[in-house]
Amino acid sequence: MSDIRTILLAEDSPADAEMAIDALRDANLANPIVHVEDGVEAMDYLMRRGAYKDRAEGLPAVLLLDIKMPRMDGLEVLQAIRAEDSLKHLPVVILSSSREESDLARSWDMGVNAYVVKPVDIEQFFLAVKTLGRFWAVINEIPNKG
Repeated sequence: MSDIRTILLAEDSPADAEMAIDALRDANLANPIVHVEDGVEAMDYLMRRGAYKDRAEGLPAVLLLDIKMPRMDGLEVLQAIRAEDSLKHLPVVILSSSREESDLARSWDMGVNAYVVKPVDIEQFFLAVKTLGRFWAVINEIPNKG
């Protein structure tokens, strides 16, 4: 079994971020959770620059990514990730309230690993995030980079 890796949550809504973090903790995952509030901060974390220049090496187990964020939206983050050799295999799950077909299609065209529409019901939201966390942080296998 590999090292326990971080779950990165990019979400600008404090309420949605708090619910997602609570759901991930409720899943009893050992993975640390890092919350960033926009796409620029997400890329800074991933590229180890700015406030995150001294963070430990390694990629998160998964990036849970909202689409509608300030400064750099989720689709711009996804595009930047897939264009960067060191990040292109990072699992990215869009976790968004957007049901727009254009967002869904663009996300898949850009290489998202999953697209989950945030349920309005709090219990459904908790279950969805817990399931995502367990799958991507515990069950999913990634290749070793040597």
